[in-house]
Amino acid sequence: MGIKFEKWQGLGNDFVILKEDIATSDLAIKMCDRNFGVGADGLFCPTESTVADIGWKFFNSDGTIAQMCGNGIRCFAKFAKENNLVNSSKFTVETLAGIITPEILENGNVLVDMGKAVLEPTLIPVCVDNPLTFNVQGYDATAVSMGNPHCVIYTEENSEQLAKTKGPVIETDSLFPQKTNVEFVNVISQNRIKMNVWERGCGITLACGTGACASVVAGVKRGLIKNICDVVLPGGVLNIEYTEEGNVFMSGPAKKVFEGDYLI
Repeated sequence: MGIKFEKWQGLGNDFVILKEDIATSDLAIKMCDRNFGVGADGLFCPTESTVADIGWKFFNSDGTIAQMCGNGIRCFAKFAKENNLVNSSKFTVETLAGIITPEILENGNVLVDMGKAVLEPTLIPVCVDNPLTFNVQGYDATAVSMGNPHCVIYTEENSEQLAKTKGPVIETDSLFPQKTNVEFVNVISQNRIKMNVWERGCGITLACGTGACASVVAGVKRGLIKNICDVVLPGGVLNIEYTEEGNVFMSGPAKKVFEGDYLI
């Protein structure tokens, strides 16, 4: 007996997508294992929705539930369209972070209205009075929620090295009651930044869409960058726009890698 799945990636952030609504925490742990399973940063499946065109259920590779995933939602959008689960190239998806609207562009990229960035401490959540600037583990940080919590640190140090060494420590810092994703950012120019990430529940990944959004929001709020910015990640580049109304738009690629049957 096998479970039908597809493997997708967005800038190297890779996912197992099940074709039926049977995703569980235990199954995510098994299938995402890179030695004994398919191998992925996360697992999700389509679900029915009464408030959107379609819903999804998402688990990190460690089996924890994820409210939102920027690279994942782009992959899910193309998966849903190619499998005729939706009728239009632009549609709504019910997530734990609210209703998200992806649009598959003519060039194959996916543009996603990620909704409004959240800067209210209790909603992020983060245990500080001012989320725009606070100290965590000796670093000046900004906390932002894109449906999931982020701790963004702009630095002149090596962002890749910091993600590996400081990321896991900050993820579990007591300031973050639900843990946090951690982004280390180097400014290249006012319209281009370099970001490395330690993802909550995953560890080091090649890209993080919500992290890219949070990093641009934090940079704009602190006067470091412009509101339209390319974010250079280890797996490629995302374009992020932070509007005056507070909405964040993300544009980037998503690609199917292979499909198969997972034997159980």
